[in-house]
Amino acid sequence: MRGIQLSELLEATPVGSGEALDLVAAFDDTLVQGLARLGEDRAAALTALAAAVAGTPLGASVAEAAGKVAAGSFTEEHLTALAGARTALFGAVHDARLTGLDTALGRTRQTWEEPPAAAPVPDNLLAGCRSWLQELAITGWRGVDHDLISAADQTVEALLADPASRRPAVLLDGLATELRAASPLATADRLPVRRWADLWARGLLLAHGGERSGGAGPVESVSGRLLILGVDVHEHATAVQAQVHGVLEPTGGGPSRLVRTAVTAAKVDTIVGPALWRLLHRHPVLLTALAEQRALEITELPVLAGGDLVWHDDRATAGEPADPFVTARVQLADAVAAPVPPLERHPVRIAEPVFLEGYTTDGGVLELDGTTLPFDLERLPGCGPLTPALVAASAACIGLLRWGGDRWALQPLAVQATVKRKKTDVHGGAWAMGITDPKLAKADARAGDAVAVLRERAGRLLRK
Repeated sequence: MRGIQLSELLEATPVGSGEALDLVAAFDDTLVQGLARLGEDRAAALTALAAAVAGTPLGASVAEAAGKVAAGSFTEEHLTALAGARTALFGAVHDARLTGLDTALGRTRQTWEEPPAAAPVPDNLLAGCRSWLQELAITGWRGVDHDLISAADQTVEALLADPASRRPAVLLDGLATELRAASPLATADRLPVRRWADLWARGLLLAHGGERSGGAGPVESVSGRLLILGVDVHEHATAVQAQVHGVLEPTGGGPSRLVRTAVTAAKVDTIVGPALWRLLHRHPVLLTALAEQRALEITELPVLAGGDLVWHDDRATAGEPADPFVTARVQLADAVAAPVPPLERHPVRIAEPVFLEGYTTDGGVLELDGTTLPFDLERLPGCGPLTPALVAASAACIGLLRWGGDRWALQPLAVQATVKRKKTDVHGGAWAMGITDPKLAKADARAGDAVAVLRERAGRLLRK
């Protein structure tokens, strides 16, 4: 990706995207005080949302929903229609941004094909989900109290008992947990209004129609050689996920494909830094490939409709060394990108692998042929060797190009940096099998293995 392409991407503003986001923000504001207390301005926000989708198949149902909510006589179906309109506007902005990115990169993307319908989830399981989300909308974030938050517990428990209902269950549980952590909401200085509205709308859509997988089930299986580009580590207080980006060379030929796969583990908030990798010990083949920059030979791995591989460590073997920077230079430009599922079409979801080189850096910003692009340094994982100082010393980067609400930013996954006058490759997953820096490894050993201690204590409790 050269400077002229980067310039075209950064300077482009899709027509109507700003107006669409303003409509969404106005709708989200109605959820702050609740739909039971709609004034003229907030009622007008619903009318404007309906007008924005008037020419689409959603038009009639959203117009009816806006009128019913303004009149105070609405149902779950009306709220679902509004959630659909909100999601459609974000989808339009996402598609415009992603199309601009693909054009700048010269990247080919597969066309979305609706997967076969899955067996339905019993509606009695989802009815409780819809009912709780309706109560949230009526009450508004400022009015949510402990009793309303706790009302979700029984529904979450029932959904979790059915493995096929895991998506709405986890979403509902996560929203309830965030609301509980932010309480008391009536006096909170600041609320994550857009995030909670995102979760609310997605929850309603997942709970509507009752498809078990929500279109997320496997649609095929693939075999071939997986060349890893890098790993994006998502860390929360209670979970960690390693999301691996790579290029798949399918067995039997055909174009190379951009793919992702992820492995996840539960955690406690005291486990941080390099110790996170020990939680993923059930995936030694994947971790070895990350640590040693090796190719992976995969056999019959399931693929989701959105292109993600469902990881099975026993269906992969670590092969020969494969330099991610060579892969990025040679393969990345021609690899076909996966389609984006409808519910995933949100601007903040954009995270596309790119390779940039020949740039200079200044204060967390790279400059290439007169164009500047900020690094997203807040996403650097604490469990790997990548640091802001190494990024600042780099001249080549494999990263994820992200849209952060009002600008593009580059999240480094690996960099080529000059350290002590020597060009060095630094990868975010280099410590997946243990810290490679001798000094840091000694310090980590002195600190003790928190994961082993917690496992031993848990074992003692279970034996009792």
